[in-house]
Amino acid sequence: MKSALFVDFDNVYSGLRKLDPAMADQFAQKPQRWMQWLVASLGLPEHSPESARRRVLVRRCYLNPQVYQRFRPSFNLAGFEIIDCPSLTSEGKTSTDIHMVLDIIDLLQHEAHYDEFIVFSADADFTPVLRKLRRWDRRTTVLAIGFPSAAYRASADLLIDQDLFVRDALGFREEESGASEPAPVAAPALATADIVRAARELIRRKVEESVGPVSLSHLASTILRDVEGVDATSWAGFGSFRQLVDEARFAPLVVSWEGGGVIFDPARHAKPEPAARKVKVEDEVNDVTRLIRTEVEASAQPVPCARIAQLITSRHGAIAKDWNGLGSFRKMVEGLNLAPIKVDWAGAGGRMYDPARHRLTAPNGAKTNGSAMPDRGKDADLLPIASQIHDVTNAPLWSPADYQNLFRMLAEDLAAQPFDLAETGKRVRDRIRAQGRPINRQNVNWILQGLLFRGHVFGRGEDDSTTLARKCADNIKSLCLREQMVIDSVVDAAIMRWIVGGSD
Repeated sequence: MKSALFVDFDNVYSGLRKLDPAMADQFAQKPQRWMQWLVASLGLPEHSPESARRRVLVRRCYLNPQVYQRFRPSFNLAGFEIIDCPSLTSEGKTSTDIHMVLDIIDLLQHEAHYDEFIVFSADADFTPVLRKLRRWDRRTTVLAIGFPSAAYRASADLLIDQDLFVRDALGFREEESGASEPAPVAAPALATADIVRAARELIRRKVEESVGPVSLSHLASTILRDVEGVDATSWAGFGSFRQLVDEARFAPLVVSWEGGGVIFDPARHAKPEPAARKVKVEDEVNDVTRLIRTEVEASAQPVPCARIAQLITSRHGAIAKDWNGLGSFRKMVEGLNLAPIKVDWAGAGGRMYDPARHRLTAPNGAKTNGSAMPDRGKDADLLPIASQIHDVTNAPLWSPADYQNLFRMLAEDLAAQPFDLAETGKRVRDRIRAQGRPINRQNVNWILQGLLFRGHVFGRGEDDSTTLARKCADNIKSLCLREQMVIDSVVDAAIMRWIVGGSD
């Protein structure tokens, strides 16, 4: 697949800097790293040719030399053509968007016939050009740091997940050691670092005990069964069993992912022979789809995604090792045709259900009407407006009590430890899960990133739960106004009651 990449450097860098200056510097100083990820690891947009591989033939970076000249050598080394876009006004406005649009339109009509246009920018001004590319039957991939508009998101064929880019492309993974002291509340039985260590020790022990190469799919099933705290949907934060294994250092052991995959000790084990035949990937995927349908149809209740993931891991190791090349269980599932089966990702790990037979309930037994926000007595009237806001802004569809609990946990954590986007989010998520409440890291990050983009500075005496809640509500109102929702007194009061609580 012939691809052309256009990087609005000022937009991406400033967006990442609001989250963490170290992330922004990694993006600016190591473009070769994230380019390698873009080419080798990022999935292709929908309707791309089968077995296609991305070839980035055009690499253009648009930056303001008056501010970011120091990063020019890094992009030169990564093979970028750099287009200078200096400030044209006293407010610092540049001509980046005009340059990018003109270049995109120029390449749209180029004889090379570029199949994919990759845009790194959260600027909604590019929405019309994305729509034009779609009309010309070209694929579009977008990285938007921050809170891109609903129209901009919908105009892209593939929207690169911001957290995925930070974690995999920039290399900001959760540390496996040196974890901070736990907060003084109930915590999971094992810290993440201990879970990962236990899983890897189990792998080494099984190889030492075996007289031949050990099947990786068998090891994956054994870890899910024997290591407390590991689930097949998240794999201790690595997303897939393969990622957990690849990030480890098992030398002198050798890992081979051919066929179903094996790990062996070359000093004791004979090198495994290549598989005599390969099952077609399409056949494996079809088998996985049938497996999911069978499990859901046979169950009288919604089926936890963790159970489905464990079944796939045990029966289809080749697919489960990296979730069919997509890196996570959720992305693989979202790419399957499971209709009429639906997936509710609101709870911890998610659930699969048939709307015609199953009724979703929250952990406390409250009916959820197919949404993440329980229908709870006096809060029932908030569901319609909360659902509408969730649809256009991606704000977590939680109950008022869940929001108030999160801000309370966040305030307590900030009182005990300094803010760090990754570590604070992880600690807060783990504490809430320890309460038995369903929550995922993505939703916690949405709240934290919203506060940062709203201009909140942590550690300056304004980290109490009420202030954090009000600033989150202000961020949601701002996003709603951007999407041209009418915020009258009734909606304003509903948002405040939903996010802050009380009768404000």
